Amino acid sequence: MKLIIQIPCYNEEATLPQTVRDLPRALPGVDEIEYLVADDGSTDRTAEVAQELGVHYVVRLKQHQGLAYVFLAGLEAALAAGADVIVNTDADNQYRGEDVGRLLQPILEGRADIVVGDRGVAALAHFSPLKRLLQRWGSWVMQRAAGIAIPDATSGFRAFTREAALRLTVLSDYTYTLETLIQAGARRMAVAYVPVRTNPHTRQSRLIRSIPAFLVLSIVTILRFYIMYRPLRVFMTMGGGLIAGGIVLGLRFLYFFWQRGGAAGNVQSLILAAILTIVGFQVCLIGLIADLVRLNRKMLEETLYRVRRMRLEGRDTYEEKTPKQ
Repeated sequence: MKLIIQIPCYNEEATLPQTVRDLPRALPGVDEIEYLVADDGSTDRTAEVAQELGVHYVVRLKQHQGLAYVFLAGLEAALAAGADVIVNTDADNQYRGEDVGRLLQPILEGRADIVVGDRGVAALAHFSPLKRLLQRWGSWVMQRAAGIAIPDATSGFRAFTREAALRLTVLSDYTYTLETLIQAGARRMAVAYVPVRTNPHTRQSRLIRSIPAFLVLSIVTILRFYIMYRPLRVFMTMGGGLIAGGIVLGLRFLYFFWQRGGAAGNVQSLILAAILTIVGFQVCLIGLIADLVRLNRKMLEETLYRVRRMRLEGRDTYEEKTPKQ
């Protein structure tokens, strides 16, 4: 089995040497370990330092594209290099390289397609009480949105099987951490988590520039991709609520109509009931259309997956692989 450890970087010449030195050279159950640095258009010597350290692959973007884009670029390069398993870690040496083995264990045992390292956010000394609370709340929301139990949804220390990496498509411009979990839940991938340790804090996060901004962007990301993968549930719930409100107001109008023998003073309820009912049906119709778009996107994703496999395997036709008995 070939393992490639990828490190997305942006201006990390100071911390990259220690990060690379901390990575394992050999692991039980792994035949070959290689390192890949994905440089997100750094303006310092990050790429040169990576080459000096003997990193096997350096993917360099021409300009700064953001964490989500450089993560996907590294993933594609690792697949092209023949990786059977890909581990993603941060360039600031936040995670301990010796825990890569822990991360791989559920995959080696055949229990998971994706493994997420749980930092134990509640015990991280450099996290403020507010940040710990928001991290726990965000992970709880992600569990509900993705349908999988992950206590540390924003952890970047992750392992992917080749099959899982082939099926992932990152559309967000902000971060891959939340979107990939929602995709994994929607595609019924087996996701596991293992406790991992962290090294002493070296610098402030470049992704979280302020807690309010991080909170808003995270909520927008979760809502956007939850609606993308479960539009029928979202719009039918909204439409059903509006229709129910319209029915209640309609019943209220009828009650007073029969009690008072006329509609005087209650016409407003009837008008509002009609508006809510009409809008509710329109929202349900939008949900049906959005669900058809979801089905079409599902077919496109399957096509993209097959094209990726054909390209990486050097074939011009797709053949479904079945497990050996």
